Amino acid sequence: MVSRAHARVVTGRRFAFAILAPTLLSGAAFAAGDAAPPPVAVVARLSEDGETAKLSFDLSGPVEASAHAMADPDRIVVDLSEVNFQLDPAVGRAAPRRPDPIVKAFRFGLFGPGKSRVVIDLAQPACVAKAATAPIAKGSAASRLSIELKRCEASAFAAAARQAAAGAPSAPALREEAAAGSSGAGPPVVVIDPGHGGVDGGAYGLGGAVEKTLVYDYALELERRLEAMNRFKVVLTRHGDEFVSLEDRVRIAQEANASLFVSVHADTLGAAGAEVSGATVYTCSERASDAEAARIAERENAADKAAGVEQKAEAAGVADILLDLKRRETRAYAHIFSRGVVEQLQGAARLNRNPERSAGFVVLKAPDFPSVLIELGYLSNAQDVQAMSSPEWRAKTASAMANAIDRFFAAARNDAQGTPKAEGAVAASDKSTAAEPAAPKNPAAAGQGAEARAP
Repeated sequence: MVSRAHARVVTGRRFAFAILAPTLLSGAAFAAGDAAPPPVAVVARLSEDGETAKLSFDLSGPVEASAHAMADPDRIVVDLSEVNFQLDPAVGRAAPRRPDPIVKAFRFGLFGPGKSRVVIDLAQPACVAKAATAPIAKGSAASRLSIELKRCEASAFAAAARQAAAGAPSAPALREEAAAGSSGAGPPVVVIDPGHGGVDGGAYGLGGAVEKTLVYDYALELERRLEAMNRFKVVLTRHGDEFVSLEDRVRIAQEANASLFVSVHADTLGAAGAEVSGATVYTCSERASDAEAARIAERENAADKAAGVEQKAEAAGVADILLDLKRRETRAYAHIFSRGVVEQLQGAARLNRNPERSAGFVVLKAPDFPSVLIELGYLSNAQDVQAMSSPEWRAKTASAMANAIDRFFAAARNDAQGTPKAEGAVAASDKSTAAEPAAPKNPAAAGQGAEARAP
């Protein structure tokens, strides 16, 4: 028998499940011929008795479910048909109530078109005993998804993880509309990458702040500001609360023929770092500029693992010297753009005491275009959370960011018109990049002549 003291129960918003389920399933809720909405999850329960753990979700309708083990870190991944999770994501991060728990934490959300996922972080090796839905009451559409785990030997878990890895897909398919790409003609393509999404919530902070939500709201505001300039084509790597793997974020930018890639995030620290605040702009480098930059890169690079996706091993070395030169070229442009962003943000937002840093971020490693990652602030700092949650702050800082992007490409526009290059586009760079030109219309094309400047 499972003790009440060992159970976590969270209900959804302020409506009863018994009332919600029939409403959602009623034919009057949607027009004839329309697809039925996905089932809604309104209650989550986690209970343990020492040898087993059971995680359940109350749903307005049945779903298909399959579960498998993944190692490094150890976790159980449950793939579902699409579910609308009307639950506070904090339920999965509540501290375990047993002294020796099986489940460390769990998270849930959209994983791809028509797909959802639950990821259970394990504190001890455990194998899946059951993952299925059943009606809550006979004849009722309302169903309960039950995921039952049993302690097992580490060798048994490792074997299950190896077996799953041999046949499991690594990530959801790339969205066709995002992969449609660009012919290369027309205005510069600016790709905005709101970090995390879906099953991967990113960082969590004070007052229930969630990184994936804050950065998506900011990305929409930045998109609106750029489109109002009527000088850019803007592409977002995700639309709404959906998971996109790190690899696909880069691929979306490549197939859109990106001229610039801007990844947007928000960091968090423990209680000891509550006073740390301000925005930071990161560029890519093989060695991190400092320990803090290394920590941030490690966390962001683990986003796929948080969603239950294994990253592909990076190719060792670059055989093509031209590709290496192209990478150097685009990273030089990224440093120029980074400095421009810091200059523009100075009057619009608080900056971190060290606002320009670098590290080996996976999403910044493409050689095709300049890339930066912007941490808007810290979710562990009350002032930063208040600012990032404010529409006025988003409007002000997005305007500054849009101006930085516009100035970055101004030199190319002026060159095309036979006028001087934009003031300060190169002057702001240090000796390592001072020989670089101001940003071209499409920096991806710059590598064609890079060999002439090879060291």
